[in-house]
Amino acid sequence: MFVRSLPLLAAILLAALPSSAHAQLRARLLAGGFDRPVGVIVDPVVPGAVYVLDQVGYVRAFLNGVPQPAPFLDLHTVISGGYSEEGLLGLAFPPDAATSGRVFVYFTNQAGNIVVSRFTRSSGNPLVVNAASRFDLQWPDGSGGRQGFISHPVNGNHNGGHLAFGPDGFLYLGIGDGGAGDDPLNNAQTPGTLLGKMLRIDVSGSPANGYTVPATNPMFSTMTPALPEIWAFGVRNPWRYSFDDLGAGATNALIIGDVGQGDREEIDYEPANQGGRNYGWRQFEGTLDNNRVTQLGLAYGPHKPPVFEYSHALGQAITGGYVNRGARLGAAYVGRYFYGDCVQGKIWSLGLTIDPMSGEATPTGSVEHTTEMGGPFNCVSSFARDPGGDLYFTTFDYLNGGPGTGRVYSIELGTAVAPGPPTGLTANVAGDTVSISWTPPATGGAATGYLLDASTVSGSTNIGTVPTAAPGLSVPAVPPGQYFVRVRATNPAGTSAPSSELTINVNCPAPAPPATFTGSVAGSTVSMNWSVAAGVTTTVIDAGYAPGTTFLSIPIAAPTAGVQYPGIPAGTYYVRTRALGACGTSAPSVERVLVVQ
Repeated sequence: MFVRSLPLLAAILLAALPSSAHAQLRARLLAGGFDRPVGVIVDPVVPGAVYVLDQVGYVRAFLNGVPQPAPFLDLHTVISGGYSEEGLLGLAFPPDAATSGRVFVYFTNQAGNIVVSRFTRSSGNPLVVNAASRFDLQWPDGSGGRQGFISHPVNGNHNGGHLAFGPDGFLYLGIGDGGAGDDPLNNAQTPGTLLGKMLRIDVSGSPANGYTVPATNPMFSTMTPALPEIWAFGVRNPWRYSFDDLGAGATNALIIGDVGQGDREEIDYEPANQGGRNYGWRQFEGTLDNNRVTQLGLAYGPHKPPVFEYSHALGQAITGGYVNRGARLGAAYVGRYFYGDCVQGKIWSLGLTIDPMSGEATPTGSVEHTTEMGGPFNCVSSFARDPGGDLYFTTFDYLNGGPGTGRVYSIELGTAVAPGPPTGLTANVAGDTVSISWTPPATGGAATGYLLDASTVSGSTNIGTVPTAAPGLSVPAVPPGQYFVRVRATNPAGTSAPSSELTINVNCPAPAPPATFTGSVAGSTVSMNWSVAAGVTTTVIDAGYAPGTTFLSIPIAAPTAGVQYPGIPAGTYYVRTRALGACGTSAPSVERVLVVQ
């Protein structure tokens, strides 16, 4: 029964709802005027020092919020691009930064190749890098030698660009697949190239290459000669990843935002120390088979699907973020993964439930925060985290080049505002399964949940109210009948007014028009007769002064099948009937022309 299935569905859905304690969020502008900020890095050595990584080649320095006269690092004359997907893309301090003075930087050189350089600070000013200390890590050149860059094809896109030190102290690098569409060289599944891979290296000490390969890196014995630097296969363009390695409850998992091609944006989740995975590109885009190109198979299997993905109806270029472990947003947001989309300027948070045995994660509901935070924004280009675990993000105008449009925001609690009503309520009936969807409210605060009111009588809730976190639900095994539904949006500040009401017929067609309808005139008396089929509750007489028009509608309760009206004024009348039943109203019957003299 529909009445019984709704409470059961409600119990299932309640497990996926975000905590009702979630408060309204806001984005507070901290700094602006950058060109293309793609990172904010807190100095682990100098208290109060923060750096903003600008893709056009500068690392801007701030001390206690005050901009410094000289950049921490200036590479604008050695990078390529800066207004595309190339340029200065990543920076990270190693665990021994306090003693070594080192910093590692990821950029594309003027030939378009990927360079990872090691620098040290200036001895006279720790807020400035010693440019002369540059050492480019030496990578396999494909012929048994080494070179100071990772060769990248002629395409300027898909450079990856992030680097981060893991809780194991090793440096992780996300390398794009080499560019163009659909990885034409199949780099992400080719063992002999670093493109389309996650790498893990040890940059401590001073080896000749600038790094050594950790002995615990995966052994791809079935793929000789797989390069030993490879930690995982099958990424397309990993644009920002992070470790959940800070604060109570941290799992040390690696979480990757991988930009998709034409259908899916994905989040890959990797429990601590579980390298050797194959995330599937180019054979898979998220969980979908990539049928745009001939498939050459995975380098090895199995395919590890993303923990979460979203379609290009929602966004087209994911920006990976961080698991929030800070106190600023309250307990309800601790453990939620924040991420964004560059093209649409959106921000979401995703709940993650961790299996204590395997360490694998299950998503427990993605909530969009764009509207409540004051968005949509320009391109959400990167997220950042301070030592307390609180979160920040950067934006810039991607389409127009970005000069001066770049901004840095903090994510904070805001004043809660109740949401407006949802819109676009629609339903699809397939047999006895009803799938209902709607559009989140465009006014008021962002919705953190919804209440679906269902009834068999218009305006009532005699069936019940079902809570759901997502803007839609599906109900199976619905008995035949006509149902009326409305939906309300909720957040901690309150509940919206209901949406417009939607009428849903399940295996319950509207009655057919009366099979016979006749009319006659005797003087000023009009007589009408019609047929009444089984299930018809009311017959409506529609009269007008012209064909197909209605100036008067008269309901006649069944089983009455005829009426007489004396004293009708002279004139020509066009009359039809409609049958009403439990599942709606029929089309009109044949029209009769009645002339009263």
